[in-house]
Amino acid sequence: MTTPLALLRLAGAALLVLATLPAAHAADGPRIQVSFSAKAHAQPITGRVYVAVSRSNETAPIEQTDITGVPLFGHDVTALAPGQAAIIDADDFGAPLTSLRQLPAGDYWMQPFVNVYTEFKRADGHTVWLHMDQWEGQDFKHSPGNLYGKPVKVHYDPAAPTPVTLVADQVIPPIAFPKDTPYVKRFRIKSKLLSDWWGQPIYLGATVLLPKDYDKHPDVRYPVIYEQGHFSTRAPGGFDHPKSGFRDYWLADGTPRYIMISLQHPSPYYDDSYAVNSANEGPYDDAIHQELLPDIQKRFRTIDAPWARILEGGSTGGWIAMAQMLFHPDYYGATFASCPDALDFRHHQVVNIYDDANAYWLDKGWVKVERVDTRQPDGNVDAMMKDENWYELAVGDHSRSGGQWDIWEAAFGPVGADGYPSRLWDKRTGVIDHDVAQYWKAHFDLRHLLQSQWATLGPKVTDKIHIYVGDADTYNLNMGVRAMDAFLKSARNPSFRGSVTYQPMAPHCWGPRGKELIETVTRYIDGHAPADADRTGWRY
Repeated sequence: MTTPLALLRLAGAALLVLATLPAAHAADGPRIQVSFSAKAHAQPITGRVYVAVSRSNETAPIEQTDITGVPLFGHDVTALAPGQAAIIDADDFGAPLTSLRQLPAGDYWMQPFVNVYTEFKRADGHTVWLHMDQWEGQDFKHSPGNLYGKPVKVHYDPAAPTPVTLVADQVIPPIAFPKDTPYVKRFRIKSKLLSDWWGQPIYLGATVLLPKDYDKHPDVRYPVIYEQGHFSTRAPGGFDHPKSGFRDYWLADGTPRYIMISLQHPSPYYDDSYAVNSANEGPYDDAIHQELLPDIQKRFRTIDAPWARILEGGSTGGWIAMAQMLFHPDYYGATFASCPDALDFRHHQVVNIYDDANAYWLDKGWVKVERVDTRQPDGNVDAMMKDENWYELAVGDHSRSGGQWDIWEAAFGPVGADGYPSRLWDKRTGVIDHDVAQYWKAHFDLRHLLQSQWATLGPKVTDKIHIYVGDADTYNLNMGVRAMDAFLKSARNPSFRGSVTYQPMAPHCWGPRGKELIETVTRYIDGHAPADADRTGWRY
């Protein structure tokens, strides 16, 4: 008689044998087999495996992948064991070639790569698998713990009966946390709010640029400029870029003394969370304002008053700087937002998400015209809408690419039935889901929110909003600014007393920086700080 223990041993042995066998072919046709070694990663991996294909190896093929770069093909894996093969075949999506069928026979450099996912059992009841940021800024190509193999020169024949075989046997090492200097301080905190929501440890951070002679003036408190933007542990304002001139200005006699702070809040979906409370990302806004900013106030001598809290940023940071002002109008004194992401989703770059049928093509009857993604000031096109979206889909499905269009879905959209963000449009076809678009409008269309709430918001922000954009913005973000500007010009009770500034022919991302920004902020504070505010103690 076979005992239950014996049956368990037999089943375990069978699973071990299966784990070491090559994966079954999904279909006949071109195939590339990718595995990873136990030396690189001893445990099974749930994630995504890739192959990058290039005609050259001056730069590693994985580094050559991009929106209009070399071909990248990906395949999701679940509990893939060391030595077990995953098959990338013609049914797996790629970019810019959408299938291995489109890759001609020839000699190529091929490189395997493995993006490791983490299981998140979220407080909303959904369980999802995403890449856990390792303080690299959700950059899968350089994320510690991800695996890669050295590029291999191969002859590829789509009709060959045996697949190309590649092994990822290298692991990306940890990133050292930058060391403090006399002027630049950094710290991280574990967010209880976010960790409880995600079911995994989630961290927030700050990089703090101190004014000259901060330690020599222990009784002085300083206004703060919050620099919003993509993940970076570099010093705010370009202070650690010697050729920028900002360091010399910051340390010069006569420069107004501020504390300048950039915030780090990488998300499992992107290099920053967009600093909002989101159905897909959890309470990032709450965590920043209830945990991170109070911690900053304890560590550094900031002035605890709205007039002394200034927002600024460009692009993603420009949108955050606008959103934070509208969501926290009593907390901040002003915002200086450069080249912000779409302030009006009728201009989500070139897409009107409410009225357009398709994000990738305009149907003219006899012909479909492709929609532009990025352009140069002279009108030349760098990429089309489908190109960036298809590249993201090759990197990761379910909005898991760590890319720009995917984070907008995660930050602005509702949760789908599977726990991942509901698609604003079909990633392959570009067909827009207008129900999802209405959710975006109700929660994060900043022009719509400001216009619909002007009676209460207007008196609080009318002179605090300052927007800058190049009128030939690379991503066509100037049109969202113009839509916001049109409303602000029409606003009454109160009338708008801020500013919107355009620079003709300027690309992304035009706006005040460095000395110009500091002087602009200082003029604003001089004209708007309360009469009893300390406007002199921090000028030495």
